Amino acid sequence: MIPAPLHLAGERLMLDPAGALAWPARRLLAVADLHLEKGSALARAGRPVPPYDTRETLLRLLPVLRRWRPARLVALGDSFHDAAGAARLAPGDAALLRRMLEGVETVWVLGNHDPAPPVGLPGEAAAEWAEGPVVFRHEARPGPVAGAEVSGHFHPKATMPTRCGGITRPCFLTDGRRLVLPAFGAYAGGLDIADPALARLFPRGGRAFLLGRERLFAMPAARRAATG
Repeated sequence: MIPAPLHLAGERLMLDPAGALAWPARRLLAVADLHLEKGSALARAGRPVPPYDTRETLLRLLPVLRRWRPARLVALGDSFHDAAGAARLAPGDAALLRRMLEGVETVWVLGNHDPAPPVGLPGEAAAEWAEGPVVFRHEARPGPVAGAEVSGHFHPKATMPTRCGGITRPCFLTDGRRLVLPAFGAYAGGLDIADPALARLFPRGGRAFLLGRERLFAMPAARRAATG
């Protein structure tokens, strides 16, 4: 894996191609929108899907934790697909998650899907988390950013033109002050970076870093067109 460096508020962060953010100087790792137990939530709603999303998401997260060995993990909200998601974890998945979090200070930033702390798991819950000049929250706040902001919620994706046609991938989206992480969950969808909900956060444009198997692929994010 070849991470890409990114400077926010004078801090050197690393974008991991798996879709996580590392801050080596602080030994901090951030991930967004795990949406654990989305499969079981859909099944309860009468939309049965293969119930393997939680295990797949955890097995994707495990090597990222081993690669960066963080002292603190900040989960940027929607870690579970609903408030009861933690209670529906299969015993094996719950045990795996607890082992993964051993020795790691875990911060569960609350999201719109999981507005309460997960029951039975280590860590602390917070509406948002401040670390030095960087604020970690679930959903970005429109308007000027003081210091730097890292968030999730929007599941950004972008399409990069190639000689064989456009390739669409989840992506990081940043303008040097604000950074939106891609969704980490196996069953998470995506929102195109040109969608007004995302574009309004980056009125002067920015850069998207599309996830690849071993590296990231950077492309410009267009400046938002002025509206009358």
